[in-house]
Amino acid sequence: MALLSFERKYRVRGGTLVGGDLFDFWVGPFYVGFFGVTTAFFAVLGTVLIFWGASQGGTWNPWLINIAPPDLSYGLGMAPLMEGGLWQIITICAIGAFVSWALREVEICRKLGMGYHVPFAFAFAIFAYVTLVVIRPVLMGAWGHAFPYGIFSHLDWVSNTGYAYLHFHYNPAHMLAVTFFFTTTLALALHGALVLSAANPPKGETALTPDHEDTFFRDFIGYSVGTLGIHRVGLLLALNAGFWSAICIVISGPLWTAGWPEWWNWWLDLPIWPMGDAVTGREAMDAAAINRGALQ
Repeated sequence: MALLSFERKYRVRGGTLVGGDLFDFWVGPFYVGFFGVTTAFFAVLGTVLIFWGASQGGTWNPWLINIAPPDLSYGLGMAPLMEGGLWQIITICAIGAFVSWALREVEICRKLGMGYHVPFAFAFAIFAYVTLVVIRPVLMGAWGHAFPYGIFSHLDWVSNTGYAYLHFHYNPAHMLAVTFFFTTTLALALHGALVLSAANPPKGETALTPDHEDTFFRDFIGYSVGTLGIHRVGLLLALNAGFWSAICIVISGPLWTAGWPEWWNWWLDLPIWPMGDAVTGREAMDAAAINRGALQ
């Protein structure tokens, strides 16, 4: 069904969470609603503050602009505007914009009579962001543990945080997150390629059907989850990637303060190993960690 013909079914009253008919309006083809207004307010205010902060930082180089969180000495209190207070206000605006956007998605779902899968999925991305700028800093006792807003400064924060826990890739939750990210890419690349190969035949030939797609994967790997199933799989993989990304950082600091290679000592302590092998394995792991640290 063409989008323009569907729009008549979509433009119906109701489904709003706040404001009733007062905020039940569109701008062109876009539904706005109360949460569309709050999204625009927070997004515009936050963007203006970022540009104002950049103007105070001495550079307009987009790679070097940096709006840092408050120093650790401020703890969880409010900081002066140019000493981290600006970062705090921008963070409030960002959370306000993200949550408003998700709630606007809920209203659109209610109007269309469809499930809440899209706002539910977006909520995982919001959770990952809030974990970095609110949950983890609160658990560690200072806003200064959050990441700065800037390209190079953000990358530096990621690198420094990784080194602070000695080889962050040994973090088991990080391993899960990376695995889910790569698996999501693989699954959706296979799916997209399969759909295009069936629905975009050479000129003059007939487009193929989902039966052909299912048959390909039954022959290829022995099983096909089907046209609906692949989207469920893709959603599950993507949500897990975002979820474990949040978990891997929130446990680094609040729950685990040593180097992540040390966490794996439990493997060497299992009673299945002969005592000599366990000691040798531990020494080898310690030596490897030292060598990697020296190289980096």
